Amino acid sequence: MSGYPSGTMGIDPRAKSAFLWGLVGFLSFLVLVQGYALLVEPIVTIAQALAVGALVGLGAGVGASLLEPRLAARAAHRDDE
Repeated sequence: MSGYPSGTMGIDPRAKSAFLWGLVGFLSFLVLVQGYALLVEPIVTIAQALAVGALVGLGAGVGASLLEPRLAARAAHRDDE
């Protein structure tokens, strides 16, 4: 449990964090594709970049939701030492 009170309205902080990491991954990929297109030449169309960016964002969000509890437990364990 994340300690989030169940009686209040809103999104769970871990879900919000995973969503935001997914958004960061999505936007970062699009920035990299755009930068490459400005320097060299476009390697994908806009639709292809959006589709691959969505997959990157989904992977980043899922990775964040799976790894965050492990990293939090590891950080708490280090504080005990």
